[in-house]
Amino acid sequence: MVASMKGQVCVVTGASRGIGRGIALQLCQEGATVYITGRRLDTLQATAQEAQSRGGRCVPVVCDSSQESQVRSLFEQVDREQHGRLDVLVNNAFAGAEAILKNKNKTFWECPASIWDDINDVGLRGHYLCSVYGARLMVPAGRGLIVIISSVGGLQYFFNVPYGVGKAACDRLAADCAQELKRHGVSYVSLWPGLVQTEVMKDQMLKGDTNDPLFKQLKFNFPTAETTEVSGKCVVALATAICAPTDPKILNLSGRVLPSCDLARRYRLRDVDGRPIHNYLSVSSVLSNGTNMGWLASYMPGFLRAPKWILTLCTSKF
Repeated sequence: MVASMKGQVCVVTGASRGIGRGIALQLCQEGATVYITGRRLDTLQATAQEAQSRGGRCVPVVCDSSQESQVRSLFEQVDREQHGRLDVLVNNAFAGAEAILKNKNKTFWECPASIWDDINDVGLRGHYLCSVYGARLMVPAGRGLIVIISSVGGLQYFFNVPYGVGKAACDRLAADCAQELKRHGVSYVSLWPGLVQTEVMKDQMLKGDTNDPLFKQLKFNFPTAETTEVSGKCVVALATAICAPTDPKILNLSGRVLPSCDLARRYRLRDVDGRPIHNYLSVSSVLSNGTNMGWLASYMPGFLRAPKWILTLCTSKF
């Protein structure tokens, strides 16, 4: 089987574990050269070793995305070692999980004000910094793909105020950057994974608060959650479509929010264990996660999808 991304150069931030790690594994499996970042060299090296066992090349780089000097150094290294080439940038780094768990079920005024920085310094400002330096390599080449990892938390309240604001801002960052990058042949999209079986989530399933309604909902849905490599499959599909291009409409997706379940349907993707990727935007799924109409979910066929205009209308600010 020919590696679909052989020769391409990628950067994935926050790839020591979780979704970033899953993306790095899939990119290497397709033959790419992948620079991965994180704040601990030992965990980065473990990811790099596994990624390289699948093919491609994986380069671990210690980098704190909240520090501009370190971000600049990362992209200078890529520029120097790859002769200015960068095909894919995945903005995934996130440092707010501990702060979210520590302040569960607290209102924003009960939390320390610093939780804003805990969640959004790396998870938003860091994405902007990487986008700036990544675009400086992509624009002269007239090609490239930037992916920002966001979530449904950008559409409705989830976890807490700083989290929701940050994810909504990630979606807006993709839309506005895409507006300026479009004429230069560079695409920028926001990827929404569904519920993901990350290491942190698995740990929470074992010791979570059984009286917490959100925990109960997450635990109920966890068996159908995505593995961390589903997002990687989505990134590979998008990158391959842009560079081939195998999908003539791919540039029309730039600036948009792309749920993993939609990309799974578009590119006929399955999870690494062979399972179909859960359609969390189906009518049955939306109803089952609601508070008043969950009883209707069992009567709805799984293929029936909630129209995007309804989601937009329900969250409209006007």
